[in-house]
Amino acid sequence: MTVLVPIMTSKRSEERAVRTLIVDDSVVVRTVIERILNADRGYFVAHKTNSAEHALGYLGEHEVDLVLLDIELPGQSGLMALPAILRTSPNAKVVILSGNCEEGSAAAIEALALGASDILAKPGSGSFGEHFPQALIERLSRLFSGGAPPVFAPPAPAIEAGQAAQPLACLGIGASTGGIHALGQLFAGLTEPLGVPILLTQHLPASFTYYFAQQLGRMTSLKVKVAEQGELLAPDIVYVAPGDANLQLRRGLHGRVSVMLDPQRTPAGNLPGVDPMFASMAQVYGAGAAGVVLTGMGRDGTAGARDMVAAGGWIVAQDEASSVVWGMPGSIAGEGLNCALLEPRAIMDFVTRRGKNRN
Repeated sequence: MTVLVPIMTSKRSEERAVRTLIVDDSVVVRTVIERILNADRGYFVAHKTNSAEHALGYLGEHEVDLVLLDIELPGQSGLMALPAILRTSPNAKVVILSGNCEEGSAAAIEALALGASDILAKPGSGSFGEHFPQALIERLSRLFSGGAPPVFAPPAPAIEAGQAAQPLACLGIGASTGGIHALGQLFAGLTEPLGVPILLTQHLPASFTYYFAQQLGRMTSLKVKVAEQGELLAPDIVYVAPGDANLQLRRGLHGRVSVMLDPQRTPAGNLPGVDPMFASMAQVYGAGAAGVVLTGMGRDGTAGARDMVAAGGWIVAQDEASSVVWGMPGSIAGEGLNCALLEPRAIMDFVTRRGKNRN
């Protein structure tokens, strides 16, 4: 019989540390992870528990920045609880820490599709070596290098939809937390080829990019591939930004557009970043560029969207009701950069009609 362990509260307090909730069915694992994190000044384990139900109860009353979530839990599993955790604590990043969720596995891809920010394999309770603490801190530090999520003002009036200044020449899509699920709905709404290249930046660790592209390829009839340095863009192919580089573009002497990969993080710490992708599209395609911003934490894509709109292009943002986290699209809406605010299934129909100057 499994006994549920009450949520434990640490007396330690770090004003600027990442407040963390540990959810794991092993008391040994909870204790070890707490020691690892509390030994680093950047983290503070506020609570820990062995059940998803207790975690949700706590999150309903307290804010945290990070949830370390096991999959195998008594009662409700971590994967089943993940959507509810993200709804209850929309500003928290959830990292799956499990021995049954290896990188590239079906469970890992499902977790990312549901909105997990990252996956990290957990050693057995008796085999926490010297490498795991360092790997854990390094992985988490990459997630929080961009700082705390911003608070947005109410949406500004959207740009008048009307017709596009020019026919669509290239579509860029940016997404983060909850993006894989939203992308499935978005591509399900594509009923006819757009006839243009599609660029996609999804915030994912580099080790997941290949598997993500494979999964996305099963969601659409379009060809999906990880973008490669120097390759020429072709219509109706989805080019996925690799996890360790920004997807940017360059127009050659004969007018052909090719991929240019940049390994530099954005000022906000994103890699890959939506901002450099949108900015590059604006420079290369001008008014023929359009962007879609889906669910995600933070404001990546807003600066690039400004460039795109200034060049005559246009932006569609996912609506709040359908977003796991209305950070990235909410930032677009807050500045009034969007010409439409739609659920994912309706976006491609809008893009098709507006991109071909059809009412």
